Amino acid sequence: MIDHTGVSASDFAASSRFYDAAFAALGGAMMMKVPLEHTGGIQVAGYGRDRPVFWIAEAPAQTPPVHVAFSARSRAEVDAFYTAAIEAGGSDNGAPGLRPHYHPDYYGAFVRDPDGNNIEAVCHRPE
Repeated sequence: MIDHTGVSASDFAASSRFYDAAFAALGGAMMMKVPLEHTGGIQVAGYGRDRPVFWIAEAPAQTPPVHVAFSARSRAEVDAFYTAAIEAGGSDNGAPGLRPHYHPDYYGAFVRDPDGNNIEAVCHRPE
């Protein structure tokens, strides 16, 4: 099982704005910034609901881009995630909606973060 993961952020400020908005829509937030003296001067921040589970680190964008899916507690959270992420500089990669080819209750939305990573919010509950 995955305990935590993360992505590189070539423009840390832009990525922070994007993830601040995306996580807020999912009931999460930036929970910590690692002191620069512990990172060699590289900005690193962790996001989550109860503890940091997703990290961004100031570095060149990884290639190829990655896909990360975050759990939403409702379809309304998926919708809010999509809207917030787009408004915060993300780009559309799949509007909110059912994806029955995955399973009948799979409701997700996909956006590209500032570095092109495919970031998803998904709710598996029937509405």
